[in-house]
Parts: sequence; structure tokens; C-alpha cells
Amino acid sequence: MGTGSGADGGRREWARHWQYAELPGLDLLRAHYVRHTFPRHAHDGYVIAAVTGGVEEIGLPGGTVRAGPGSVVLINPEVAHTARAGVPEGWAYATLYPSRALIAEVAAEIGTPHGTPGFTADMVADPQASRMITEVHRAAEAGNALAADTLLRGVVARMLTRHAGPLPARTVRRAGAADAERARAVLAERMGEPPSLEQLAAELGTSPFALLRAFRDRYGMPPHTWLTDARVRRARLLLDAGTAPADAAVSVGFTDQPHLNRHFTRIVGVPPGAYRRERASG
Repeated sequence: MGTGSGADGGRREWARHWQYAELPGLDLLRAHYVRHTFPRHAHDGYVIAAVTGGVEEIGLPGGTVRAGPGSVVLINPEVAHTARAGVPEGWAYATLYPSRALIAEVAAEIGTPHGTPGFTADMVADPQASRMITEVHRAAEAGNALAADTLLRGVVARMLTRHAGPLPARTVRRAGAADAERARAVLAERMGEPPSLEQLAAELGTSPFALLRAFRDRYGMPPHTWLTDARVRRARLLLDAGTAPADAAVSVGFTDQPHLNRHFTRIVGVPPGAYRRERASG
């Protein structure tokens, strides 16, 4: 299943990142990682992950969280984070990546408070919810749309009811926030040929150090890390649309397909070729 690497037994790594056509607005990842580490990155939508074995260490803005079996990890959109194994045998998990639209739809159905919902906890001990998440995967893999959709909405509603409130708006405007947002727009527009930090700062009328500090404060990572993450996100959209990995690599500014492969696999958890094949088969 997915990518295989490493030794035998409990140290074997594998992963499957896919979509089930009957569950629109949702990505699924089920995996066992041992040596694999996720660099700092963020997601457009939400993360609801059930750790089923071992221990996962998640580096979040508030500190490091260690999640073991029976726990559920909750991450809001655009929250920069890392992930790695917390024990030598690694960790296994089943992850749901619901879109903002899917979360908003369920929130509206269950009558949560107005505003975009956001999780108020990074991790919760909830064996029942953990089982529901793994059962969403099993039902989707079995092609049981009724069960998969029922379980998905049930676990999302459970998390929203118990661990959510209005998603905090970024209203605090610290010094340099506007420069950071302008820098992000420049990097997104010139992804293929980005300026250096010094050139970018000069264009915005600030200093490299001040821009670096403001950007990290605003987005949780330095500009070059954000750019790599943004390139991978854009490559995912191209792969979703059927673009070949080699063409996607050049289009988003990577030097070649191996360059894309390295960063894509680290951030998404599977190689771009495997990712695209799952999309094509779905």
C-alpha cells in the first residue's frame, strides 16, 4: 500500500494518500512512518488525525505535542507544524483532511456558533473518535459510501461540538505584518523565479532581518520554507488536474522532477507519482 521503505516488521514504512469520490471535500491519509519527518508546513483545510500505533510528535506554535493510540490530533487551517516519530518504532495513523467548506457545512447542520469554526485543542484523548476515524477509512476503502459519509459527519460533528469555537481572526497587526503579507503575495506571484530575501526587502522598503522576523511571526515559518510549501501545494493542484509530475515540477519553480519528488514526499507523505496515480484511479 502506498510507498514502502525500510526494514521488515514494525519498522516498515507505508502510506496511502487518496480521495474517495463519494466524500467530496476530503483527503485521506493512512500511514506508518518510522524515519520519515514532516518539515514545517501548513494546510489549506483542517487536520483530524487518529494515532493508531506508536507515538507521533507534532511541533505546533504552542509547543510539541506527543500523541499515542486513542488520541486525536486537531489542527486548524494555515497553522504551521512539523511531525516526526516520538518512539523508535515510529507511528501509525489515519488522517482526515476535511476542506473548510466541509467543516462549515457540518457546523451549519449542527448549529455551532456563528463564524468560521476552529479547534480549540491540539490533541484530545478520545478512543471512540479515534475508532470512528479509522472506520471512515475502512468504509471508504470498501466502497461503502453510506457508512463512510455517516461516520465522517459523525466524527466531525463530535469534534466541533466538543472542541471548537469561532476560528480566531488575525486582528492583531504587529509591526511588519503588512510587509509580511505583501512579501507572501510577491512570492506567490513569482514562484518560478523568486527574489532573494535582500531583493524582496528592498522592494518592500524594509530590511532583510525585519522582513524575516515579520514573516516568521505572521506565517510561522521563514519565507524560503513557506515558498517550498506553497510550491508543493500548487503542484498538488496540478497533479489533481492530471498534469505529469515532471511538468508540474517545472511549472511551480522546482529545478526538475527529483527536486519536486524530494520536497513533495517530505511534505505530503507520499511521492508525487503515487499521489497522482491515486487521483487517477479515484
